[in-house]
Amino acid sequence: MARDLLPSIGALVAFESAARHLSFSRAAAELHLTQGAISRQVRELEIRLGLPLFERINQRVFLTDAGETYRLEVARILAGLATATERTMASASGAEVLNLAVLPTFAARWLVPRLPKFLADHPQATVNFVVRNEPFSFADTPLDAAIHFGEPTWPGAMCDFLCIEEVYPIAAPSLRDRFGLQNAMAISQAPLLHQSSRPTAWADWLAAEGLPTAGAYRGSRFDQFSMIAEAAVAGLGVALMPRFMIEAELASGRLALLTERPIDAGKAYWFVYPEAKVRSRLVRSFGDWLKVETAAPSSV
Repeated sequence: MARDLLPSIGALVAFESAARHLSFSRAAAELHLTQGAISRQVRELEIRLGLPLFERINQRVFLTDAGETYRLEVARILAGLATATERTMASASGAEVLNLAVLPTFAARWLVPRLPKFLADHPQATVNFVVRNEPFSFADTPLDAAIHFGEPTWPGAMCDFLCIEEVYPIAAPSLRDRFGLQNAMAISQAPLLHQSSRPTAWADWLAAEGLPTAGAYRGSRFDQFSMIAEAAVAGLGVALMPRFMIEAELASGRLALLTERPIDAGKAYWFVYPEAKVRSRLVRSFGDWLKVETAAPSSV
């Protein structure tokens, strides 16, 4: 690495703030510096790079194409540096930190309520959560592991099986009684609620019940299961959901299972971690705990 090419952190921070605000005065206020100090830092950075990062038009500043490209890289690097600093400070007292990518509804409705059991056995551990709905490169993030739903394919990472997801048709009791949802045929005629990332779920369920799938795609679509659960509670339709995601609603009577026979969703949950973390004690312990929890009867 040619370290003599590296600009100072102060110059990068000044540039990132000015680029984000498109204003040297607002950057100065944010960083508690003078506008002149921001201008000098940016000018020194431009001299080092050998090209302009800003252009001035009618007393306003705009990023050049090179400036916009550089801004994105600098923002990513500064965010990574801040995260690394926070992680190091968090471990100063001997604490172990696990930065985990999670699926939002899985985390909120299943993982977080069970997390105290893990932390009771690992009092020095801290688990941080970041939402990621799709696979990503561990090399480009400070994340240690992820909860993944789908196929066990993740470049450069290990995928440990947790469990198959089983889904049930569910509805508000008022909707169940109004439509007489006592069998699969009646369910197929009711308003259907869909999860956007699983567009064939209702077609798969109807086919498994030996029913026509022509009407399987009608109805409202939602990005997250948490939204579908609320829509079902409101009586907007019938949803296909994993039981673990609606335990509270079932217990309170706001939702009801329309059949006790689940259908295999065809995909599974996986605990994913980069190959470099294979020997991490905390990653290994968390993965082992997840396997035990997901293997419990009616857990997922």
